[in-house]
Amino acid sequence: MLSALGVLSAVVLWSVWAGVLCPAVPPPQDQPSASRTVEPPAGSGYVTPAPSQSVEIGNFYLRRKKYHGALSRFQEAAHTDPEYAPAYLGLGKVYEKLGMDARALSAYQKYLDLLPSDKDADDAKDVHRAIERLRKDKAPSD
Repeated sequence: MLSALGVLSAVVLWSVWAGVLCPAVPPPQDQPSASRTVEPPAGSGYVTPAPSQSVEIGNFYLRRKKYHGALSRFQEAAHTDPEYAPAYLGLGKVYEKLGMDARALSAYQKYLDLLPSDKDADDAKDVHRAIERLRKDKAPSD
């Protein structure tokens, strides 16, 4: 029977071993971490969900202020279906929360460009307000 100290020692040794054999790979220096999308390894068994499911999960993370988790899900949705407007709405919200105003403006504009009709008019009004706010913040003061 293992004591608590023995189990703890085994966990620490395993962590050191895993860190030595599988060191963390630093992100590429030419891209900010928020703009990268991570593709699952081939044969990993990961099945990309439908864009609507990715957006739903992204909104879940967004409500809980887990912005990087939300960002990856919205990027996944946009990558899966580049014409899926809600993905760009989510991207705009996350980029704005992360202080990436230029990307937020671009995502919001793409959302408006893809909007099929007045069906999402309430969201569109909020997006227009966000765009105006971001442009006002970006305008040079005289």
